Amino acid sequence: MEAEAVGHAAGLVEVAFVTVVAVTAGLLLMRLRLPPMIGFILAGMALGPTGLGVIRNSENVSALAEMGVVVLLFFIGMEISLKAFIQTLKPALQIAGGQLCAAMAIAFALMAVSSATLAEAIILGFIIALSSTVVAMKMLAEIGELRTDVGRITVGVLIAQDIAVVPMLILATALGDPGEIGWGLISLKIVGAVAVLALLLRYLGRRGKLRPAFAAAVEDNVEILVLGSLAFCLAAAAISGVAGLSPAYGAFIAGLIVGSSTLRGRVIPVIEPIQSLLLVVFFLSIGLLIDLSFIVEEWRLVLIASVFVIVAKTVFNVLLIRMAGLPHRTAMEAGLSMAQIGEFSFIIAAAAFASDAIGDDVYRLAIAVTAVTLLVSPAWMSVMRMIDNEARFGIAEFRRALAEISSERGPAARGVHAVEDWAHRLNIRRRALRRAIRRRRHAGRVEEGRPAV
Repeated sequence: MEAEAVGHAAGLVEVAFVTVVAVTAGLLLMRLRLPPMIGFILAGMALGPTGLGVIRNSENVSALAEMGVVVLLFFIGMEISLKAFIQTLKPALQIAGGQLCAAMAIAFALMAVSSATLAEAIILGFIIALSSTVVAMKMLAEIGELRTDVGRITVGVLIAQDIAVVPMLILATALGDPGEIGWGLISLKIVGAVAVLALLLRYLGRRGKLRPAFAAAVEDNVEILVLGSLAFCLAAAAISGVAGLSPAYGAFIAGLIVGSSTLRGRVIPVIEPIQSLLLVVFFLSIGLLIDLSFIVEEWRLVLIASVFVIVAKTVFNVLLIRMAGLPHRTAMEAGLSMAQIGEFSFIIAAAAFASDAIGDDVYRLAIAVTAVTLLVSPAWMSVMRMIDNEARFGIAEFRRALAEISSERGPAARGVHAVEDWAHRLNIRRRALRRAIRRRRHAGRVEEGRPAV
């Protein structure tokens, strides 16, 4: 009994230590004006099996992280506007299909210049095609775009990707098995998933708010709201998983139903803190999966592959969204938010590795590149948004100057003056931006009670 008590105490000490390190890392990143989720990933790396070894068994953490993804999809389903989602569903499916084709092209190009097998190329294509729902939603929320057209098209594409996870997982397992691949079963599950979603959207879109018979009895009972909502979410996720579909798909369906009911306004505030806590665990679990020894040994390969993937995904995402008829700004914001590799890629890589569809080196490389892209994605988005804004401003000013030149019929000197005036206005705008940044920092220091230097 005494040894068991000591073991429990040691477990509590580990949990407390991990929590303190994660919060400290998150606060430090916030002070550096970077997303705190980067700090949570770094904390997981530092405390994981290949780091300090504080957490040696990450199975429990991974289980909580998967629950975090499920609750996130449930939350997104509740918050989403049905009309807006239906409007973006068709372009979202087109964009997600284009992303898969582009990822497969990248994977087969890599196979042509390496010793990868056909099965490994297909698995890598699946891994590259998926983006992170968690990271994309958090980044869009931080820049205030989650409930705009940018957020709606991004959510639509990510839901389409989540549906595609179902056949990807089946193929990832089947490619390591010399037996026949059940194409009929795969097709049936895809059609079933799409049909259920389409029928539900049609039903919910044609009627008003759902009014559960027990709504009046539970709407003021926080405990029942929390437990009942989580039970409904997890039950739908479990049913979806048993049916061979993604658990996140079932959670999203449950979220759509709750979001279309009169309890929506009551459920969202009580579920949000739980969702935030589970997402912290999710980011910690990403850090735990990273094999630091492999990254140190193969840092050049990991760096080149990570940069190539994040740049290629950004370019293809923006092009595909523009081809779907959406404006440049929407394409840029949405494309950057989906530039990383997603959390379901970990699951596909693990399933493929367990079935011997991919080798150990390919598996470790896939995990490392996925984790690195998740880690650098927020910084990549910030830098590229800043560059895009500067470039668009410069192009607009240059076009205005050219218009002035073409409208002038006087001597060439007037054209020179127009260009000089364009450069002068550009310089003034940049100085104004710098002054605005200084004023914002000054206001932040005053609010925090720090000296306004």
